[in-house]
Amino acid sequence: MSKREFQTEVSQLLQLIIHSLYSHPEIFLRELISNSSDALDKLRHLTLVDESFKSLPFDPRIELDLNEESKTLTISDTGIGMSEEDLVSHLGTIARSGTKNFLSQLSGDARKDSNLIGQFGVGFYSAFMVADKVEVVSRKAGEDKAYRWTSDGKTGFVIEPAERAVAGTTILLHFNEEGAQYANSWRLKEIVKKYSNHIAFPIFLTYDKSDWNETEKKSIKTRTTEQVNAASALWRRSKSELTDDDYKELYKSITGDWEDPLFWFHTKAEGSLEYTTLFYIPSKAPLDLYQAEYKVGVKLYVKRVFIMDDAKELLPQYLRFVRGIIDSEDLPLNVSREILQQNKVLTSIRTASVKKILSELKNVATSQPEQYLKFISEYNRPLKEGLYGDFANRETLLDLVRFKSTKVDGVTSLADVKSRMNGEQKSIYYITGGSESLLRTSPLLEIYKKKDLEVLILDDDFDEIVFSGIEKYDDIDLKSVNKTSTSEDLKDEAEPDKAESLKPLLDKLKATLGDRVKDVRASVRLADSPSVIVSDEEEPSIKMQQMMRAMGQKDIPALKPTLEINPDHEIVKKLLARSDDAVTDDAAWLLFDQALLMEGVPLQDPASFVHRLNRILNLSI
Repeated sequence: MSKREFQTEVSQLLQLIIHSLYSHPEIFLRELISNSSDALDKLRHLTLVDESFKSLPFDPRIELDLNEESKTLTISDTGIGMSEEDLVSHLGTIARSGTKNFLSQLSGDARKDSNLIGQFGVGFYSAFMVADKVEVVSRKAGEDKAYRWTSDGKTGFVIEPAERAVAGTTILLHFNEEGAQYANSWRLKEIVKKYSNHIAFPIFLTYDKSDWNETEKKSIKTRTTEQVNAASALWRRSKSELTDDDYKELYKSITGDWEDPLFWFHTKAEGSLEYTTLFYIPSKAPLDLYQAEYKVGVKLYVKRVFIMDDAKELLPQYLRFVRGIIDSEDLPLNVSREILQQNKVLTSIRTASVKKILSELKNVATSQPEQYLKFISEYNRPLKEGLYGDFANRETLLDLVRFKSTKVDGVTSLADVKSRMNGEQKSIYYITGGSESLLRTSPLLEIYKKKDLEVLILDDDFDEIVFSGIEKYDDIDLKSVNKTSTSEDLKDEAEPDKAESLKPLLDKLKATLGDRVKDVRASVRLADSPSVIVSDEEEPSIKMQQMMRAMGQKDIPALKPTLEINPDHEIVKKLLARSDDAVTDDAAWLLFDQALLMEGVPLQDPASFVHRLNRILNLSI
């Protein structure tokens, strides 16, 4: 016998689960049955593709054995089982299940936190919500020895040799006060039907069934075994046979999510390739959506045999929020992750699946606009990532992405922006480079507001990278207001060119600022502010340069912005009338520095800025 302590994080987790985590303790049965199903999936796959396992007997089943008198429940499977080492690593330490990540995501809201346990693969510990003692007897497939793991869920666990006739795992729960309500056959049947009816392996419940004996005039209990689930691959059934509840139950089982999905897309393809896909969109973005090691949400089956659930090749990265199943008739059962990367069948399925998902999202945007806005609030950013990498579907993605705008509350589509363009607007304009509040107050927008032209507010930090490579939507140019060339759209032929009269001042400012600027010129985009900085079309903005350096690109040459000044602003008019003096020099630098600050760019020399500002203040007081 070997007595061991739980890892610190597991102890923390158990305390949270036992005392406060679940608002619905019945979820324990869903989690344990799901684990048994996974174990059966893994063994079935090995018996089909691995020579060393092909001779092993495989009778897939999950058995529930209820003893109402002793208030115990046994959950047993004939799956892959666990060795002594597996019992320690899976049930006593963090392992790959992500317990530490799970703990970091807890919010303190019991219902919200209950959604997380299945997503992080720590569902076994839910047994301690309803049991004050848990025994696990397991024998790994291909091995002769079995081991028993026992714990009260408080301090640690004991591992000792045990006996088990065949490979698999048996979990014995000794119900506590909270769990005593589940020592009831009717209740267990309801829970299985609610959460696990779709499990592709038969689930049997053995219990004491009461029948009225007419002769003895009393109820007689008989030990009875019944199958309590449908045991069919739900996704392979016709859509007409399935209800919304069927789809929702499957979703919750395969994801561990408590909430219903936003929507789902079920497709059966026949022809040169035969496959079935069932994709779900979660109502809330997965917790690891923006982590490098995100958990894949689509499971791969071949002829209803589970193959893997961690292959990132099944869908492109920007659709990593999608959950569901791909079941192919044409892939080999022994397909490996390496083969997947080169497999033409999977490439065809992936290409068709992406088009199907995007097409269905487009339908939702048209037919269920309120639901689509919920989707956008969670997944607009990943769709933008697709614009950067998925050139084949860029046009569709441009229709799906939504934008903040100077013209409407909430978000809008490019199609709607195009429909609102007035006769004076030649392009679809957008602004990037900072937070929404910073962009909405940017001097760059002044002339657009004055002319009643719509500008899209792109405040995601990577928007500038994404949209710098997109030149058109349909037949309309997409233009950044941060670029010098956009001013050509704003010129009024009836307005006189003021650049010539400003030339002495422009030359003076350029001479004063020296190599800090590429050029100084009269602006046609300013209405109220005296100055603004812009970048040439082919150059990254100063904000973009900052991002690139933050990402580790240290050898980026310091590109110089162009300073534009407003010919109609009082400051500029007064400077034009002044003789060359120190005040003009200070004003030149202040015009440049304030333009940088308005773009959210930190100053190179804040001390000099303050000194100049104080000198100008001193003259004005």
